[in-house]
Amino acid sequence: MKTWFVCKVKYQKQDEKGKVKNVSEQYLVDAVSFTEAETRIYEKMGELIEGDFYVSNISKSNFTDVFHYEDAETWHKCKMTYTLEVEGSGKEKKVTNYILLTAPDVKTAYDRVYESLKGMLVDFRVPEIGESPILEVFPYESNAEEKWQEAPDNFEPVTSEEDQEA
Repeated sequence: MKTWFVCKVKYQKQDEKGKVKNVSEQYLVDAVSFTEAETRIYEKMGELIEGDFYVSNISKSNFTDVFHYEDAETWHKCKMTYTLEVEGSGKEKKVTNYILLTAPDVKTAYDRVYESLKGMLVDFRVPEIGESPILEVFPYESNAEEKWQEAPDNFEPVTSEEDQEA
């Protein structure tokens, strides 16, 4: 399961009229720790923003899933609820999850929640959908080439193939 962090970035931005004003924007980063989230957001913002900026806040988000659709830029936060039966007690437990997805409007976001989660084995409801202040999402991108590089010539196996067969 991915861990998503909301990062607030502050910097000065020039508007259409040429005025410079202070802005605070939110971004979502997939990371394993606060330290990695901070490192990644500084790297990404360094590519996107000219001039000085700083990360004013980093917090864990409550998103369980993030779905990006190419036809929209606006992110919507969708609340999804379902009920599970607690084993042994016969009682029911209400579970709430939050999903972030792109859609041009709320109605399309509602339809996309059902489309994205059509494989769920339980019935769910979507009681709330709202536009999110998050401007962009940075999922983790592994560099598979770095992971599976050839071992240098001076490396030797710890055990031989004959030891492994025994």
